[in-house]
Amino acid sequence: MTMPADRLTTLEIRAAEQEKTIEELSDQIAEQWKVIERMQRKLDALTDRFLALEEQAASDVPVTKPPHW
Repeated sequence: MTMPADRLTTLEIRAAEQEKTIEELSDQIAEQWKVIERMQRKLDALTDRFLALEEQAASDVPVTKPPHW
């Protein structure tokens, strides 16, 4: 009759281990999300800077036909 008790204990241990794993994975996802958000802000800032530089450079270059036209 000790067999069902051993099975119950084994299942409880397995459930506890799975719960710990889920918590660890959740923490990792939260950390990765923070990294993604930080990278998105940097990308947005770099995009804005690039567009500003592109606008400055575009106004300096006259639009003319190439010499072979």
